[in-house]
Amino acid sequence: MSSMTSPRLHRAADTLVHRSFAVAPGESVLITADDRTETRLLDAVAASVSRAGARPLIAIAPSLPYQGGLSDPYVGDPLKAAAAAADVWFDFCFPYHAGSGAHSAAMAANRVRYCLLSMSSAESFERLYGCVDFAAMVDFNIALAEYFGAAAGETVRFACPRGTDVRMTLDKIKLVRQRVCDQPGMHTVPGTQSFYPVMESVEGRIVIQALFDEYYRPLREPIVIEAAGSIRGFSGGGAEDRLSFDRALRRASGTRGYGNFIHFTLGFHPAAAWTCRQFIEDIRVPGSNAIGMGLPWWEPGGGENHPDGIVLDQSLWIGDRQIVDGGIFVGPEPLMKLHAAMERRLD
Repeated sequence: MSSMTSPRLHRAADTLVHRSFAVAPGESVLITADDRTETRLLDAVAASVSRAGARPLIAIAPSLPYQGGLSDPYVGDPLKAAAAAADVWFDFCFPYHAGSGAHSAAMAANRVRYCLLSMSSAESFERLYGCVDFAAMVDFNIALAEYFGAAAGETVRFACPRGTDVRMTLDKIKLVRQRVCDQPGMHTVPGTQSFYPVMESVEGRIVIQALFDEYYRPLREPIVIEAAGSIRGFSGGGAEDRLSFDRALRRASGTRGYGNFIHFTLGFHPAAAWTCRQFIEDIRVPGSNAIGMGLPWWEPGGGENHPDGIVLDQSLWIGDRQIVDGGIFVGPEPLMKLHAAMERRLD
């Protein structure tokens, strides 16, 4: 362990590599990063991969200007080749490669286990993987996903203190959370759970306080999004926010105007901090809701510059059952026991 690697960072790297992805001796592990990613974060993960007996390769490139398919002109052939030949791909780039041509080709080859980590900060990585009872958190995450899955067809409502109040019919889960990521495919950081609407069912208003479109930032003025099946319009925000959000929605939706709401989320990570800089950590703050907009990533052309807005301190109901109150998880009882078992660690 490097003298610059804290015990928490060392534990976080081992949790990702050994416990979450079960990296095995002889496997090839691609670690992609951009020019903002902290070296000590990459060193810690690469060292853990080596301790597993696997072969790490760190690939660093300038930050992508867009995520998804719009990033294709900026991704070099050597990275595409490495992604297709890897057993595990840890992607720390932000914007990320998921949804790009390189990512799609790697997924189609059905070899690589891809993790959308998308963070530059070693401290964020420490908190998400090294400052939590990881097994207990994954147990809760899987149970919560199953709860949302079983509620398909029910009405979901969520609200926030800034004026969000929206209803939708819950659709099926699109991406299944796994306890150990030992099968090829797409994987994400635990600590949040997506739920998906029947698209034409979303009705109401959503007030977002942070936005990831062409870049990620807190908003100096909230943006109010009007929902009536699709995204009908928005107001508020600063002048620069309105311009970039409009561009991003139109790019992401193709020929559908502003497009639809793709996903909503519930953040619940007990160690996550509100950073205003690290999107992946911020959407895991308890009570946060990341709202994906545009064209669904599972449809042709989807995932291209898919913008996300963040609602904070949400209250959430499924049917007549409230499960979150002002950001605090309140039930149901079987999930409460698993939620209570999660523990924030600072040693």
